[in-house]
Amino acid sequence: MDRTSIGAKSLFPKGPSFTLENFSNKDFIVRDFVDSLAESAVPINRRSGPAQPAFDAKPLIRTFENALSQLAILGDELQEKESELLSQVRRAEVQHDQTLDTLGRKLDQSMSSFEALDGTVASTKTNNYETQTKPDGEGNVAVQIGEKLEDLDRKRRRAQDAQFLIQCWSEVSDSGLLASLEDIRRQGGAENKIRCAVIARQLMRISQQLDPASWGHANGHRVSSVSNGNGNGSGNGNGPKTHNTREILEKFCESLEQDLLQQFNNSYRKQNFDDMMECAKVLYDFNGGASVIATFVNQHQFFIDRDQLMNDEVISDKDIWEPIADPDATPPGVEASLQSLIDEVKIVMQEESFIIKRAFPYYETVLTKFIQRVFQQSIQQRLEKVLDKADTISSLAFLRSLHASRSYISSLIEDLKTHGLTEHPEPCSGQIAQTLDQQVDELFVPYLVGNLYIEREKKSIEEMYSSLLFKFTMYHSRKKKAPTGFMASLAQQGTQLMASAKDAYLERLESSDLTPTQKATMLRVAGIAEKDNKNEIELSEDDGTLSVANAKRMLKWLAESVQRTLELGTAVEAPKEMNVFMNLLLSNMGQVYVQTALDAAHVQATILENSKTEPDMSYMPAIRPAVTISAIMDRFISTVLIRLAESNTTVRKSMEAQKKMAIDNIEKKTNAVMKISIDVVVNFVAKTLSGQKKQDFRPKDVELESLQTPTCLAICNFLGRAEKHASAAVDGQNAEKFFSELATELHRLLFDHFKKFQVNATGGLMVTQDIAKYVSVVRDWPLAKDISLAFELLTEIGSLFIVGSEALREKSRGLAPGQMGSRGKLSKADFQAFVQRRDDASSVGIRSMLAGL
Repeated sequence: MDRTSIGAKSLFPKGPSFTLENFSNKDFIVRDFVDSLAESAVPINRRSGPAQPAFDAKPLIRTFENALSQLAILGDELQEKESELLSQVRRAEVQHDQTLDTLGRKLDQSMSSFEALDGTVASTKTNNYETQTKPDGEGNVAVQIGEKLEDLDRKRRRAQDAQFLIQCWSEVSDSGLLASLEDIRRQGGAENKIRCAVIARQLMRISQQLDPASWGHANGHRVSSVSNGNGNGSGNGNGPKTHNTREILEKFCESLEQDLLQQFNNSYRKQNFDDMMECAKVLYDFNGGASVIATFVNQHQFFIDRDQLMNDEVISDKDIWEPIADPDATPPGVEASLQSLIDEVKIVMQEESFIIKRAFPYYETVLTKFIQRVFQQSIQQRLEKVLDKADTISSLAFLRSLHASRSYISSLIEDLKTHGLTEHPEPCSGQIAQTLDQQVDELFVPYLVGNLYIEREKKSIEEMYSSLLFKFTMYHSRKKKAPTGFMASLAQQGTQLMASAKDAYLERLESSDLTPTQKATMLRVAGIAEKDNKNEIELSEDDGTLSVANAKRMLKWLAESVQRTLELGTAVEAPKEMNVFMNLLLSNMGQVYVQTALDAAHVQATILENSKTEPDMSYMPAIRPAVTISAIMDRFISTVLIRLAESNTTVRKSMEAQKKMAIDNIEKKTNAVMKISIDVVVNFVAKTLSGQKKQDFRPKDVELESLQTPTCLAICNFLGRAEKHASAAVDGQNAEKFFSELATELHRLLFDHFKKFQVNATGGLMVTQDIAKYVSVVRDWPLAKDISLAFELLTEIGSLFIVGSEALREKSRGLAPGQMGSRGKLSKADFQAFVQRRDDASSVGIRSMLAGL
């Protein structure tokens, strides 16, 4: 180890030295600084070694004492520099004020010189003709001088404004007053108030920069002061007293804002749109224009007048509200007070939009606020009163009022869009159009949200349907007898629906939430009086029969509901809502009404199927209205409900399947009633034919009173009555099929009947007359052509009993081959069977003819 190098170092090293630059560095950290001092205080030969000696504090004490002495010296230097800088700032401010005064005097001198020069040039042009011959050169000089003067004037105004701004800041920061600004404000006038507002706004920005303490932050700068030895931390014990400039300026701005709002209102009354525009611009800088917009909207005469009228109750006139609760009456328009309000809104909006466009630079924002206030306060309050009143009348009155109100308000929106408002005569802007649409949606959302509206429609329709069908369901519930066989399964569901509809109606009538008007309407539609005992009402046969007029009433009510739903609802929900309406129609009109009547007809026909007396076919006319009602219901569902549900393929297919199933069930029941009706007629005819006496066609001449037998007369009379009932039940192709099948069965019965009786010569005439009577009755029926030809064949049977053997031989040549007849010809077997019933069948001529067949 080099001993000489060690000897050159002191045992106690000299403490570190530093300057102000060490502390002005941005990376300076106090902790690191102290650590470096402590590190330098420990000698190098004691910093490491195998043995650690006891702690010695003396080197640290000497180091920190040296550092403190240097810091005291630096503090004195810093204080001297700060005092010097403050003196320089004061000298600079004084020099700046002197410079402004000098510039002001020079500008005044320049203006005076320019005025003098301008006067000299003007006099020279007037007195000297030579000057007029040289306008270009002097004109250019004048223009240049004017431009320089204008530039100087702008600089002067900026300098004056800056001087005044500095003066105002000095006042507010030193004395806490705004005397100069208050002087301008007291001068009055719109321009002075606007100037005050601009300066106050500039002072607020200066306050943020120069007085951050008033704003609760240091404005991003580090605020520090060097201790002067007394530990109070203040840089200058004799510094000026400070004021909260922010609070002072905010109070002034609030007061000034009120003055500007009052000035705006005064200008509005005087229709001074330019002054209104200036006030609105300044107030926009204060708070985004919220105060002036609120003042303009809230103090509008429309809202003041309407607020006084909003407490008026909706007129409770029976002539107005009774028709709206009547389902058969034409839906009235919007309620009178709401209509008056909307008409007034239309006029006010068009007039005020003109003012708003001229009075506000941000007119769309103001118009939006005005629209929101009109709809959310005036229209909404009146709409709620109208709908609350309608709800106390009936559910139908509520729905009709809701629809009429929505339609009328929507027409208002379209008129305002077309007018253009602030864009008149052009259509209104997209933002305003969106605002108008949004206000309408918000008005009616509480009534249309979710399934609330469709449930109201459903409840209203169910009440009207149950009222209309009450007597019908009551009649059939009393007459109901359980069907048997095939019809039992088809009738079971209809029976349950009929019972539930009747019970629901009675339960609804006794409900406590049913309004008097709605109860009276339900009783009127049902055709009963309130004093009647609902379970002991006298019913007639007409109450149990189908009525096409009632079916049309049901469809009319449903069509009105469909229209309301389409106009009030959305296109997305429309298919589901149409499905709800279809289910209502199928269950009430299809099952409770039509199928119940068909079940009753089938039960009656079943009772008469084996009747020993002449059956009463009066149940058959119920088939005609059932078919008609089913047809119009099918057409309504297909052309209206299903077509409106086409946008949703799944719902549409489901509706088509449900409709097909319902119509198929009605057709099955209709066919079953018609089929059993044929059995009723055929069974009675067969029973009557079986009572024919064996000697009816072998009369003696003295006994002959009529050429027709009583059995024939009885059957023909019965068939005539049955034909009237059947014709009232079916027509067209349905009638042709029914009567053709009935004629086929009658043809079979008569064909077999005349093979059973022995006939003499006179009896042959009676057979002929009976057959002619049967044929004449059936001939008037709408039959298929082949059935008509077959029935005409019966006349040939009558002639077989009255012609001679030679004529029979001639007829035998035209017989059909085989055992069955065809195309209006008898077969040989039938020919032989009829001829053998003649009393003279054993004669030689007839026997030889039969032998030759």
